[in-house]
Order: sequence, then structure tokens, then C-alpha cells
Amino acid sequence: MHKYMRSIGFSKLTDRKELQKLLTDVVVEGTERVYTSNGNDVLLAEFGKDFTEVVEGSTGDSIGIAVCGEFDNEDKFTYDYYFPYLKGNMISSEEDVTVERHAAQESYAGVCDDVRVGVSLIFYLQNMIPYVKAKNSGILPVRGTTLTLTALSTKGTVMMPIVKSEKDLIKNKQVTNTRTQLLNAARKGDEEAIESLTLDDMDTYTAISKKIQKEDVFSLVDTCFMPYGVECDHYSILAEIMECNMIKNKFTKEEIYLMTLSCNDMTFDLCINKEDLYGEPAVGRRFKGVIWMQGYINFPN
Repeated sequence: MHKYMRSIGFSKLTDRKELQKLLTDVVVEGTERVYTSNGNDVLLAEFGKDFTEVVEGSTGDSIGIAVCGEFDNEDKFTYDYYFPYLKGNMISSEEDVTVERHAAQESYAGVCDDVRVGVSLIFYLQNMIPYVKAKNSGILPVRGTTLTLTALSTKGTVMMPIVKSEKDLIKNKQVTNTRTQLLNAARKGDEEAIESLTLDDMDTYTAISKKIQKEDVFSLVDTCFMPYGVECDHYSILAEIMECNMIKNKFTKEEIYLMTLSCNDMTFDLCINKEDLYGEPAVGRRFKGVIWMQGYINFPN
């Protein structure tokens, strides 16, 4: 059973027969069907079904299940794997993305080096079929792509925000813009930028080391984005809630929080089962938890 099925409202699904019945329904009644050849006379297929209960004021994001597999010469579909997903509708990054195939199956991981995050951002690729089509067509690497990031979580906590004045917000934005410019310059080999960033990090470390003795760490750190565990697309985050809505799984009727988060100035959507979130989410508050990052590459037309 996929661990993150509960994130999209299937927390009560524990029986293997029920799961098989659900996946069969996704294949037969799927709202999205995409196909392509993998270059070896094998037809790859992905079936997706949306389980979002449409309500007034919905954001356009959708939760669902994707079933992937292949057709043989007799047009018989063989199931390979499935995964729950959240599809967003905003642009999270405009940096170039590198994609690598997983060893065990025809699924892919994407890598985005966005300077705002501070680490190489690795995510589970949602739109595998369009990528395989582009790869087989020989048009890779595709330039000018954008990336829509989303995340699923099985456990989270709502935290109060750090009080910031208008002056603090303006100063933080200026500092962020300056740091982004220095990071871009450092990536190009600018030694002065590298030295400046090193000195800034040393000053920050010294300041935090003094304050941490008397203050709580969450009153000093506004947001953070760190790799978590041994799976490369899992992260521990502390992010500001920019928008929060309640949606329902139309199949199970379970309630799900859909939040737009800002973490290290990167914006993405996250969904979590209402039963798995401790606290009351609201705009301005912060979300702390472990997430599974997914990504959808928006190829240019």
C-alpha cells in the first residue's frame, strides 16, 4: 500500500483486494489516458483519475491516482505501478530540469538546481509520458520549460508565525534579492561572490549561536528546506502558509487541507489529510512537516 494514499483521502484503504478494485476503476474509468512507445516496440500507458470533489471556490488543483504500465502485442494491459498525486496550477521554478529514470521501473526523478532552495531539489516526475515522448523524439534537452511543484504529507504541525513589521519585510526581501544575485554569480565562478557568501554564512552562524542560548530555534528560523531520510525526494520543511482551503475526496468523503506554501521564497501546493494535521491552518501561520515532493514539467508548446 502506498504510504501517501492517505494524503489524498484514502486513509481507510488497507485491504489489498479493495486497492486492486480501486486501481481497476482508475484504468477503466480514468479521466486522463496518455500513451507512448518506449522505443522498443512496447506501448507505455498511464491512466489517471481525479478524486477531487468540486466545490464553490475551488482552486483548480486536483488530487488523484495514476496507474502506469504497458500494452503487449495482444493489446493486453499489464499493470506496473501506481502513485497518488496532487496537480497544481502555479509555476514554482523556471530553472532547467534534469531527469533520470529509476532503476526498478519506468518511472522518473527530476532534479532542479534552484538557488533559492540551497540544495539540489529532487522530485518525483508526474508527467512521465510527455518526457518519454520528448526523449524518443530526440528534442532533449528542452529549454524554456517551467516546473510546477506539489507535495503530499502524512504528518504535519501548524506553528505560529514570527512577528515581522513592514520594515522587516522590506529588509528581508532586499537581503533575499542580494543573496540570489550572489548565488547566481557564484555559480558562474565569481570569486568575490563566493567570498561574500562565505562571510555572510559565518556571520549568520555566529549570530544564531549566541541567540540560540536564550531563544527558541523556531523564533529564529522563519522557513527551512532540508532533505529527510534515505529517499531523495523526501524533505523536512518549515514553510509559511500563503493560502489554505478544504477539499474532499469524492470517493471516500474524507476532508483534506490544500495549502499553498512559501518556503525559501519557493511557492508550491501541499495536501494533507485533516486527521494528520495538528493545529488549525490559517494564512500567515507556518506548516512544519515531512513531505514527498512531486513535480510536473511544463513543456513549451
